[in-house]
Amino acid sequence: MPTEHFPIRLGPRSRPLLRIFGVRGVENAYVELAGDDLDARFGFANVHVPLSNITSWRIEGPWRWITAIGVRMSIRHRDITFGGSPRGGVRLDFKERVKLGPVRMPALYVTVEDLEGLAAALAARGIPGVDARKDHTPAP
Repeated sequence: MPTEHFPIRLGPRSRPLLRIFGVRGVENAYVELAGDDLDARFGFANVHVPLSNITSWRIEGPWRWITAIGVRMSIRHRDITFGGSPRGGVRLDFKERVKLGPVRMPALYVTVEDLEGLAAALAARGIPGVDARKDHTPAP
């Protein structure tokens, strides 16, 4: 399959705050599917995951601005968010936890511009998922 590039949506009011995380613009805030891998980049943070380690995806949101912007970790589940906009994101669930710095996360949220496009690209690669904004059944 060809390489697919999905810029992270960067809200205009969020851009000054995102500089703290090293986000200059969409050139270093994106998700890329290439071959058998997914790379997510958000300023200083970078996650590389083999697609075989992604069990499912789930579109969620929108969220409150204060809980969605930046590189964020949920205290309860220790999942990480690369958030540039509160509009919504795609949650990627992992078979084996993925390391980002000292954290081993079970899931990553990415607030890409094209939520449905990333979901469709993952589905085309055999990864199941659901758009929770439309379907309220639990994630697989």
